[in-house]
Amino acid sequence: MDSIPLVLVHGWKSHPGIWRRLIERVNIPTEKIWLFDYSDLHESTISQIAHQLKSFLHEKRKVTGYTGPVDIICHSMGGYVTRYYVEVIDGGKREENVRQLIEIGVPNQGSSMAEIFNDPKYGPHVIQILSGEFVPKRYEPEKDINVQGLRIKSRETFQLRKAGIRPDIRYRNILSANRTGDPAFFPSFEGRTWVLGHDETWRKTWLGDGVIPHYDSYLPGTEFDLIPCNPETMLDEPYRYCHILLPKNSEVIRLVIRYVENPTIPSSEKFPEHH
Repeated sequence: MDSIPLVLVHGWKSHPGIWRRLIERVNIPTEKIWLFDYSDLHESTISQIAHQLKSFLHEKRKVTGYTGPVDIICHSMGGYVTRYYVEVIDGGKREENVRQLIEIGVPNQGSSMAEIFNDPKYGPHVIQILSGEFVPKRYEPEKDINVQGLRIKSRETFQLRKAGIRPDIRYRNILSANRTGDPAFFPSFEGRTWVLGHDETWRKTWLGDGVIPHYDSYLPGTEFDLIPCNPETMLDEPYRYCHILLPKNSEVIRLVIRYVENPTIPSSEKFPEHH
């Protein structure tokens, strides 16, 4: 059976180069790997980037003559943008034919990190800690259109919740957690992840990848895998399981290849229908 195209969508302030290891290992012809690059769209809204993704896929289909399904692999904000395209923009028409949407550390409910950047009490301290590592130096979140769209309380997050997931797409989530409680997992926050709970209270949790807590990734009724499967895997280099490095993580890559090659097999677990 011929492989179907693999669409790769990188995350916030990232680039298509993060997929190099996956591309080297997946058994798919190069011409069927479609790399969407929005690294220069940092002054664009979520909707504008999602429309660019739409144009990119339409052009790829036009050039290749391919009209069948695609698998979309996305990291972080890339998954948020992809969902905005297929659910909000294309949700009614369902013109885009997607077999699987495989999300790696995606803030499906909006991003606690984006929210805390804008918090008058916690924001300045968090930004200072992450300066030069995860955010640019002298970072001003109120001027970051991407981040404003990713917020839990943003208009875009409201639109996503209202649109809901598409029944014609198989959603999979790959989540990482600090299963050994090692501070080296994400040293900036002593190995934990900031999360804004339903009670509007800020706390840190081990159930996250340093940037995206599981609470943010929750997507009712969809499948997910929690890595590392074996906590001992983290003992030598726990930081390899943090958010920034997930697209290069060998366990993530194995899961992606597994589902691309065997799309009917189930993921390890399922999110409950209600939060």
